[in-house]
Amino acid sequence: MKRRSLIQGAAAAALGVPGLSGLAQQSVTLKFHTFMAPMSNVWLTMHKPWMEKVEKESGGRIKFEAYPAMQLGGTPVQLYDQARDGVVDIVWTLPGNTAGRFPRIEVFELPFVMNNAEATSKAYWEYVQTQAPDEFKETQVIALHVHGPGMFHSANKQIKTHADLKGMKVRGPTRQITKLLGSVGATPVGMPLPQIPDALSKGTIDACVIPWEVVPSVKVHELTKFHSEFDSNGPALYTTTFVMAMNKAKYEGLAPDLKKVIDANSGLATSGWLGKVQQGNDPAGRKPAVDRGNTLYTFPASERQEFIKLSQGVQEEWVADMNKRNFDGKKLLAAAKELIAKHGKA
Repeated sequence: MKRRSLIQGAAAAALGVPGLSGLAQQSVTLKFHTFMAPMSNVWLTMHKPWMEKVEKESGGRIKFEAYPAMQLGGTPVQLYDQARDGVVDIVWTLPGNTAGRFPRIEVFELPFVMNNAEATSKAYWEYVQTQAPDEFKETQVIALHVHGPGMFHSANKQIKTHADLKGMKVRGPTRQITKLLGSVGATPVGMPLPQIPDALSKGTIDACVIPWEVVPSVKVHELTKFHSEFDSNGPALYTTTFVMAMNKAKYEGLAPDLKKVIDANSGLATSGWLGKVQQGNDPAGRKPAVDRGNTLYTFPASERQEFIKLSQGVQEEWVADMNKRNFDGKKLLAAAKELIAKHGKA
């Protein structure tokens, strides 16, 4: 039986019969899994267009089963390992969900390091290639990016100065950002994005920090009345790092031409595009808060300087932590800042 199949396959290949020469026309279906809601800007303007582009460029030979909102089970914290272990094929997630596991990339989450998401996303990609090539070695990394400027959203109290944060329970997404919140006087509460609505409605937290673009997907404009942001003339309060990663064995098992399609939609340009699109969604995320008549406040330059001064220790602590792990923390911080500046000029 095996011999007959081989002969048939060889004959089909020789005759150019379509569909019978399996390897030449290999198709694959990839499961894409994330915590983002199906109506979120990230899902609609970043994830779906990326999948559609890959499908089109592969001539339909790469197809996706798309699962937002953790539809395949597990928690946001488990997403990276789901890709590593082959439970799913591709994930989009926050490395910072697993505190301290990917320490070198936390440099981009340090206070007042970033301003422009496109430039910082390109810097993040290049930084991992040059300074931390083994940080995500368990998976095939497709893209690395950050979101636009993070800011405060509070339920019952306007935040006009760092002093207003005293005694307020404020949600942060990752350990560096919760350290930042603690440094400026808040009581930090770490939690994944999907838990924010319940925590705000129950009073478990008084406020949260997220970028504008994600506000509507977690109804923060309905659950808070006040929003406090820094203007775009200086560095942002913070950003968060993301990774789009693929199961290594699944990637290696692709036909060479399909691997090229994934490669063409990975890397520096894709990382920059994701950052640009995400920050580009900020105005649309801001509009529902304005339409509801919520109070928006912009910190003056003098208050930004106060925040920078108070949070300086977070950078110093991260550098010391890197040194303890036998990395040169000062060098890594300098490299990240130089790369942001480099790509900011591009």
